[in-house]
Amino acid sequence: MTMPKKILLLGSGGLRIGQAGEFDYSGSQAIKAFKEENIRVVLMNPNIATVQTDKGLADTVYFLPLTEEFAMQVIQKERPDAIALSFGGQTALNLGLALEENGVLKKYGVRVLGTSVSTIRDTEDRDLFVQRLAEIKVKTARSHAAKNISEALKAAEKIGYPLMMRSGF
Repeated sequence: MTMPKKILLLGSGGLRIGQAGEFDYSGSQAIKAFKEENIRVVLMNPNIATVQTDKGLADTVYFLPLTEEFAMQVIQKERPDAIALSFGGQTALNLGLALEENGVLKKYGVRVLGTSVSTIRDTEDRDLFVQRLAEIKVKTARSHAAKNISEALKAAEKIGYPLMMRSGF
């Protein structure tokens, strides 16, 4: 695999107090590492109040919403060789999945650096993740995905209490 000449790094977008600061830090460190390898870095992050977007860090910064439409425009214009999804949290992962599923990455020859899209999909989809673990004989807590309260209550009856609930992928 050849070293990319230009990469698109997706930031995490808007920060909330106590959330996503680690993505700004890891993303800024990734930018520095890519630059040390003489790789041009195009950053897409709508948040002007991050270290990632500081002047002189990335070669080019797009202060655009992290949506498929805007990402495709940046890819069309910049023609990066690769994309880094791992430094923007859930927002970047979801956007990377959408770009892959809709053929944007393939159309423009953009390869994903780091964790592959199929692995991201396998680990983000809770049902698929449990299935993959079962395939390699790893035990997991009983779980059930529910799309509404009625389904959640039926799952609770089946699984029993106490239970832990969280939002899904």
